[in-house]
Amino acid sequence: MKLTRIKNDRAAEKILVGIMSFFAILIRSVSLKTSEAIACFLGDFAYYILKTRRKLVIENLSIAFPEKNHSEIKAIAKKVYRNQAENIVETIRLPMIKTAEDAARFLEVDSEAILAKTIDQKKGGVLVSAHFGNWELLAFCSGLLMHSHTIVVKELTNKAIDRRMNEIRTMRGNQIVYDNRALREGLRTLQQGGILTLLGDQSDPSAGFFTEFMGRRTSVFLGPAFFALKAGVPLFVVLCRRAGNGRYVADIEEIDTTGFGSSKTDIEEIARRYTRIIEKALYQYPEEWFWLHNRWKVIEPGPEGLHG
Repeated sequence: MKLTRIKNDRAAEKILVGIMSFFAILIRSVSLKTSEAIACFLGDFAYYILKTRRKLVIENLSIAFPEKNHSEIKAIAKKVYRNQAENIVETIRLPMIKTAEDAARFLEVDSEAILAKTIDQKKGGVLVSAHFGNWELLAFCSGLLMHSHTIVVKELTNKAIDRRMNEIRTMRGNQIVYDNRALREGLRTLQQGGILTLLGDQSDPSAGFFTEFMGRRTSVFLGPAFFALKAGVPLFVVLCRRAGNGRYVADIEEIDTTGFGSSKTDIEEIARRYTRIIEKALYQYPEEWFWLHNRWKVIEPGPEGLHG
């Protein structure tokens, strides 16, 4: 029975790889304008027909923006689905970006502030981003335009998609490390003068620290703060937002860590600081964030110490 299940899983994986390969060939064979039209159709299909997590998205937006009426919330939600579909299509097209000149056509980033305090000083640095704009394109293009990164990623359940995503992520010099091995590999990267990139808008797996985020108390990921303070390297928030015609602008803000050690209290305060920066961007450009994720599923422990 187990052998049969394994064979069936492998067969399903081969079918999925075939479908993915066909779709990738299609997307890369059409113009950028056509691929954007395809993404728009897919986003609308997911919103109107599949209704994938639509109730969750509208509920989250309604809580985060109580001043907006239902029509305004629905308009933002529709853009969210279109933007996420565009992310998928753009990520499929990333292998077409081969040089720094190619990357500059899609991402505007002023990396001088980061390089001046990291690579130019032969010193490592931590970049914290979010599921905002197209975070995969941001890492891919900034690796060509600025310096290669070591990116902390979560292993996907579907092995075929996971392998293909990692092939794309690393094909222009970036490296990846799975989050369950990030502690050792991340510190080694920083000690060797490398750039470590993490997404800082997820829940902390240990659910050990809670703070305000988009109007609700929620578990916050401490990883970027821990790595920066532990290694004694600069910490930057880097978020990319859409500028139209397939282009993005990267906004960069350094977190001041002067006078901080690596105590739990210090790490938590730095985490609050980059969480506030991410939150500010979400309030300003709500359609850019991945609202399909149930970000607030981890509930702060009550008197009984229970988690929801």
